[in-house]
Amino acid sequence: IYVANWYYMAFILVVAMLHIVNNLAVPVSFGHAKSYSAFSGVQDAMTQWWYGHNAVAFFLTAGFLGMMYYFLPVRAGRPIYSYRMSIISFWGITFFYMWAGSHHLHYTALPQWVQTLGMTFSLMLLIPSWASAANALLTLNGAWDKVHDDATLRFMMVAAVFYGISTFEGSFLAIRPVNSLSHYTDWTVGHVHAGALGWVAMITFGSIYAIVPWLWKRERMYSPRLVEVHFWLALAGTVVYVFAMWNSGIIQGLMWRTYNESGTLAYSFVDSLIAMHPYYIARAVGGLLFLIGAIVGTYNIWMTIRTGIRKVHHSATDMPSPALGGTTILKAGE
Repeated sequence: IYVANWYYMAFILVVAMLHIVNNLAVPVSFGHAKSYSAFSGVQDAMTQWWYGHNAVAFFLTAGFLGMMYYFLPVRAGRPIYSYRMSIISFWGITFFYMWAGSHHLHYTALPQWVQTLGMTFSLMLLIPSWASAANALLTLNGAWDKVHDDATLRFMMVAAVFYGISTFEGSFLAIRPVNSLSHYTDWTVGHVHAGALGWVAMITFGSIYAIVPWLWKRERMYSPRLVEVHFWLALAGTVVYVFAMWNSGIIQGLMWRTYNESGTLAYSFVDSLIAMHPYYIARAVGGLLFLIGAIVGTYNIWMTIRTGIRKVHHSATDMPSPALGGTTILKAGE
């Protein structure tokens, strides 16, 4: 059985469970369809982050790991490096992720032991996460020439690298003293986009470029050159965006915790916004590069589908009408 099927099974079952539990409510008016959440106060906050963090885990991680575990070996023409490692990492991710959501609630009214539990499981989560990233990269051993020549495979390789980066950063930011600096800053935005653009989008683009020619019976994409252009635009945009937010967030956190000798804040909130200005410009540039790449990719995909449909249509119309039992097929009007 493909390892990908394990991840899709978790994706379907756990997301359903999360949605049901998070949306439990007590009806108070059937006529006006009004209800209140079954949770309140700090319990509601914990439930929301149990839902929010595991939505990331089993929608934006498990579902896309399934794509990686299927398309990367197929595109590379090599078996997955270690089937056993993939199963171990699957069960590690499935178990550890469930308990990590409370790291979003450091320094709140949530009991200290629950915060510590979330931090501990977040650190443990690094092991199965890096096992998956390493498994993907080691699968490419002996196929680096294909990575060099094939931009589609390069999308998948870069996705695995960003998956390793973003999961390390997630575990690092879950450490309570680090979280005191990063929380509410653009560092978190950079972390999220390292995963969203570098991991989720890259593996999605690679998978689409792999499957579209198969579905429309084409030997390759309409323009391999445009796939190459899209790759470099997406990579440049992601790197510029993420690095801008990392720098912005760290500076924000340091400015917000700097005090004068009198014990008052050294910088106002407006001062921190002014300091962020160049980084926000860089973020806009990075986002624009990524968007242009996505438009280029959309055009390439559309042209591949269009030429594929046209080719199938011509093949069908050029095919001679078959005869049944040696008799002539009469067409309308004959």
